[in-house]
Amino acid sequence: MTKRKRKIISIDEEKCDGCGLCLTGCPEGALAVADGKARLVKESFCDGLGACLGECPQGALRIEEREAAEYQLAEVLSHLKEKSPELLAKHLEHMREHGLEVPDPVAPGGASPCTSARVLNAGAGQLRQWPIKLRLVPPTAPFLKNADLVLVADCVPFAYPKMDGDYLSGKAVATGCPKLGDAAAYEERLEQILEQAGLKSLQVLHMEVPCCAGLMRIARDALSKSADQYHLNP
Repeated sequence: MTKRKRKIISIDEEKCDGCGLCLTGCPEGALAVADGKARLVKESFCDGLGACLGECPQGALRIEEREAAEYQLAEVLSHLKEKSPELLAKHLEHMREHGLEVPDPVAPGGASPCTSARVLNAGAGQLRQWPIKLRLVPPTAPFLKNADLVLVADCVPFAYPKMDGDYLSGKAVATGCPKLGDAAAYEERLEQILEQAGLKSLQVLHMEVPCCAGLMRIARDALSKSADQYHLNP
């Protein structure tokens, strides 16, 4: 099987206690517990998107970049269909959430995939793209290439109705809540975007409350780990 350098899950066996919580967070069924430790069932089952990261209470999971067998969607679907129809449905939803197209042959009911299953340009107002949730925005999305990215706290659009016209025109957007969301996952996804998208600038919009200002910390920490230099607009 062809191997290439790509992102894939890595398990720290010293930290792993075999609790199995990561299994519920993996829509591909790529993880299993064996000999008291979480294991990667097969490299080609892992898409490297990291849906399982937030499920591990020991912090034993991380995404690394290394030579690995390419992700094989057909293998995953066959594996999930045999293992559990519920897992298959979960995986298809996982694909949609990450802006990936669900192939016609496996779409529920045999229907063609809907537009929400794709990374796309949105036509409403100043918003140019979908998805917008930071954890769901693919780092390789076309709308991020050489873009001015605005990172927006979830509450801002409700408190500042003019945000659309004042801040989004001609820009890409990603949203998240630093209080209720997974800050570590936000930071990791933002690092991936900074590494892969070639952004022109990064701007952060947040409420003037302590918890919301955490979005600035996330942005600064991600920028500090990036090899490229960006101008951060608070």
